[in-house]
Amino acid sequence: PVEGAVARLARLHPKLIDLSLDRMWRLLARLDHPERKLPPVIHVAGTNGKGSTAAMVSSILQAAGYRVGLYTSPHLVDFRERIQVNGDMISEERVAALTDRVRTAYGAPCEPTFFEFTTAMAFQCFAETGIDIAVIEVGLGGRFDATNVLSPLAAAITNVALDHQEYLGE
Repeated sequence: PVEGAVARLARLHPKLIDLSLDRMWRLLARLDHPERKLPPVIHVAGTNGKGSTAAMVSSILQAAGYRVGLYTSPHLVDFRERIQVNGDMISEERVAALTDRVRTAYGAPCEPTFFEFTTAMAFQCFAETGIDIAVIEVGLGGRFDATNVLSPLAAAITNVALDHQEYLGE
């Protein structure tokens, strides 16, 4: 089931980036705002090291006894790496179910990008899973990153370089 779900998601990928959060807000509203149902969030941004930082923060919190949701991108081998709870990747069945749920929720004029769609999946998963804290990695970054709909408890910013200027400006 995960291969079909991921193939459908991949078709969303080559899409123009909309430098606003309007599309993301519309999608989350249609899902009854899962981002508002999340426990405290640690938001991790930067150019290099944000994935490692997110993984380390997640591991530290797990070692302290917290049940941790971790959302990262991109994945290295398996799409399911993006959404984890206490170090366990989301199941194939859950990917398929969340893909169907988010796809059913959006409609014209929403049409989210791949990252917006997977971010909504992660928020929905974490809101339903019963975690104690979420560690969320940004995508391209910038003020219109899809993850910036969150109100984090804390944020970590690794070093920032001037990549993605074609999307984010100078």
